Formats: sequence, C-alpha cells, structure tokens
Amino acid sequence: MKLSLVVPCYNEAENVIPFQEAVIQAFDGCGYDYEIVFVDDGSTDATLHNLKKIFAAQACPVKVVSFSRNFGKEAGLYAGLHYASGDYISLIDADLQQRPELVREMAAILDEKKEYDVVAAYQDRRGEGKVLSFFKRCFYKIINALSKVSLQPDASDFRTFRRSVRDSILDLAEYHRFSKGIFAWVGYSTCFIPYTAQPRANGTTKWNFWKLFNYAVEGIIGYSTAPLRLATCLGGVTGIAAVIYLIAVVLEKFLKGIDVPGYATIIVLILLLGSVQLFCIGIIGEYVGRTFEQTKNRPVYITKEILSYE
Repeated sequence: MKLSLVVPCYNEAENVIPFQEAVIQAFDGCGYDYEIVFVDDGSTDATLHNLKKIFAAQACPVKVVSFSRNFGKEAGLYAGLHYASGDYISLIDADLQQRPELVREMAAILDEKKEYDVVAAYQDRRGEGKVLSFFKRCFYKIINALSKVSLQPDASDFRTFRRSVRDSILDLAEYHRFSKGIFAWVGYSTCFIPYTAQPRANGTTKWNFWKLFNYAVEGIIGYSTAPLRLATCLGGVTGIAAVIYLIAVVLEKFLKGIDVPGYATIIVLILLLGSVQLFCIGIIGEYVGRTFEQTKNRPVYITKEILSYE
C-alpha cells in the first residue's frame, strides 16, 4: 500500500460520501494503491451509517474504525495511525476544506525529494476574524518562546509523511495529545507548503473560541514547564515586595513618627497575596492533574467496531 489517508470524523454525515468521491477523482490514474482510514469519533448523527455504506460499496479500499464514544480529534488521529497500512500516511479532514488533490502533490514531493520525511501544509490566507487571528498569533509566539521545540505558525495537522515518522509518533503513547507539538518533538526533515482552505462542503465547524483556548492550554502545559517557573518567580517577587513594604512601614513609623493606616493596607495585601497563591496553585494543579490521568494508564481511545477490506 503506497498511501493511507487518515480521516477523523465527528458528525460529518453529509461530508464523508462527497469526501470519498473527491479522493477517487483526485487519485484517478495516480498509478499506485491507496486507502482511506475513516475514524468515527463517537458521532451522534448518521456518520457511522454512511461510513458503513461506503465500506460496503468499496469504491476504493476503505477501513472504518468506530469509537465507543467521543474521545476527541487527537484520539482519532492516533487511532488512524494505528490502522494505516501505507508507506506514506496523510492526515486530512473530512469537510473538504483540505483538498485531496494536495495530498497527491505531497506524495509526489516525498517521491522526488528523499531528503524530506514530512510535507506539511500551512494556510497562506485565513478566512477567520481579526480577533481569532490575533489570539492565534499570540499563541504561537508564546509557545515558541516557552517550549524547547518550535512550531510553524499556521501549520495544521494536514500533512503527509513517511511510515518511519508514523512509527515514532505511535511510540508517544501520552494521554493528553497535542499533535502540533508531537510533530515538532519527533523532528524529521519537513517541507512546508502553502494552501488555501476551501469552504466546508456541508455543516459547520466543531471548533469555537473556548475549544481553541483549551487546545492552546493543552499545548503550552504539555510542551513547557515555564508556567511552573512563572509561579516560582511570582512568589519571589511578592516576597521581595512584602519585605520592602515592611521596611518602608518601619522607617515611617520610627523615623518620621507617621501613623500608618492598617485596615485598607492589610485587606489589599491579603487579596493580592491570596490571588497570587491561588494562581500558582492553579498552575501546579494543571500539571498534577495531567500526571494523575497519565498514571492511570487508560487507553487514548476505545474501539467499538472495526471494518477493514483486508
């Protein structure tokens, strides 16, 4: 098998059939074997029903992996990598914003340029609002400043890579997964190419601001310990400030004989120090919580049903 297209699906009932048709059209006459690995991430609509129809027809080699519930896109990608048989593996969404024709171009680059192990696509033009774009730029600046690995701004999960890269990713069986960070961490020579996201074929995006915010937090916590150092620095700064304030109060009292009002000052200091402590405890809690969940050794996903042409 030359190429495996890994397609995570969550409530994409209206898109999976057009997606397969687009793949067949894009790879017509390509001269090599390919397969589509659909991963149904606990969809609540007719996605699984339509995937079974696609599997029964076998217009091209198809595998369907169905989860017992919704585990998230990262789990879907991880499962798809497990069941992919190709020498090249491509990660692509089912909504046709990422066109299968570009996957064929990616495979051609890997064929022609042996020095590259990964071909990753980044959006040259984004159709989102200015506010969301601003926060995304801030996220990449923050995580690249804090993390030991560097993330390519605007690079998505849309990429094609060799099987050796896939094997390295599967070796990272961490529970909280952040694919952009995982790709950066495993390394390998990467060729970045631009693409323009097309309008969704059907339906609406499953992402909103808060989901993206939580995803960004996952990335920062998962690939940097800098927030823990921030907590230490805040503790040191507030401690030094408290000592300076103490000295100032003593000097005013004994050298100038000035009465120092106490009630308002004490309340403000209690609120300030209390908020700093809670903030630091919250940062530590994020790391402890992730460590606790990882030590349970629970699987990243649970497979309910597997349909394979093999």
